[in-house]
Amino acid sequence: MIFDRFETAVVPFPFSDLPVQKRRPALVLSSREFNEESGQTIMAMITTAKDSAWPSDISISDIESAGLVANCVIRWKVMTLPNSAILRRLGKLSITDESTCRTRLNTIFS
Repeated sequence: MIFDRFETAVVPFPFSDLPVQKRRPALVLSSREFNEESGQTIMAMITTAKDSAWPSDISISDIESAGLVANCVIRWKVMTLPNSAILRRLGKLSITDESTCRTRLNTIFS
């Protein structure tokens, strides 16, 4: 499956400190063109962050559009996965959440 930037999906998220993976929502950061050409998708973790918070976390205000069932944040724990590893589509960030995410990305990578 090929996804567009700012869509949400379920993926087997790898942990750098553990030899396990956990199915969790993630946000597509790379463009559809990149995803098609490379066969890979760059994604950021989406988490409920019940036990921790990072200063750069972005709260998702419209969880329904994103296809989520609980309040979540975008966490800048980034990974690249083969397109074939993406399990299913959840939704897409709302225009407001997408704008917030774009602003944060510009700040992080400027």
